[in-house]
Amino acid sequence: MEAASLHNRVLLQRRLVPPMTGTTLPPPGSGNDAWLRCGVDSGCPFPSSVNLIGLTFRGALRSLGVEIVVGDLKDSKSIAAACHDVDSVISTASATLSRQPGDSIESVDTAGQLTLVNAAKEASVQRFLFVSFRHPSGFAFPLSDAKEAVENAVKSFNFTIIQASSFAEVWLSPALGFDYANGAVRIYGPGTNPISWVSFADVAEMCAVGLRHPAAHGKIIEFGGPEALSPLEVVARFEKIGGRPFQVEHVSEQSLLSQWNEAADSLQKSFVGLMLGYMRGDAMNMAQVVDTFGIRLQTVDEYARRVMEPSKNA
Repeated sequence: MEAASLHNRVLLQRRLVPPMTGTTLPPPGSGNDAWLRCGVDSGCPFPSSVNLIGLTFRGALRSLGVEIVVGDLKDSKSIAAACHDVDSVISTASATLSRQPGDSIESVDTAGQLTLVNAAKEASVQRFLFVSFRHPSGFAFPLSDAKEAVENAVKSFNFTIIQASSFAEVWLSPALGFDYANGAVRIYGPGTNPISWVSFADVAEMCAVGLRHPAAHGKIIEFGGPEALSPLEVVARFEKIGGRPFQVEHVSEQSLLSQWNEAADSLQKSFVGLMLGYMRGDAMNMAQVVDTFGIRLQTVDEYARRVMEPSKNA
């Protein structure tokens, strides 16, 4: 399954191959090399022969000595073949942001991921690291149900589950209405509840470190950014860094609930569910995770400076 999004990545690590400093998973949108640098900078040893399902940037990966195998989570035979002689699996695959024909929450996030879990069991895989998300309390939707089903399934392995908060590169991007280049922002709800916005690069590093770190084995790790900021506070940071005011549009809770009730399929329902979760906020204290795993988390200000610089120079 070819895609350029964080959400369509599976990495499988072969057994009995001399290790080398290697790579992790490419991210969505710009800055894709951050995932490659993450594995290198963290010093996490990935072997020189690795199966990678659904990854782009093949030339860069091959230059690191990585073996690439293409598979499709909807094709059980390709997944079984990819898992042959594999020791560890990292999966972030989802149909939410990057889709191919036949992809859906049901076919990828539920059935496809469970196909991967079963193939990994058949291949006697030892480690399974699954990237999920923080489930909003009090309500469920198809994507959260799918993630929960896979979380339960991987617990039969020596597992690690990373439940990530809202990705800055997704929610604070033009794709979801945060158009920093043109100074126009869409906020879901009043925008007053804090969220621990996290960078995909930090989640990539957590994957690289967690695969080897004994403190991550058999654990669910809730993972967010270094500070919890409300969407309105984030806008203020961008305004200060960009040197101009932003125009803010609010999508009311009533509008979101109407979209929830009128959603035509599981994907639409899931997007609205994620927006309702955003509206309620997702603040967490990352001090213990940072101390345990030695990860430096990127701030919203750092993200803002990175993405605003090109627009300021335009």
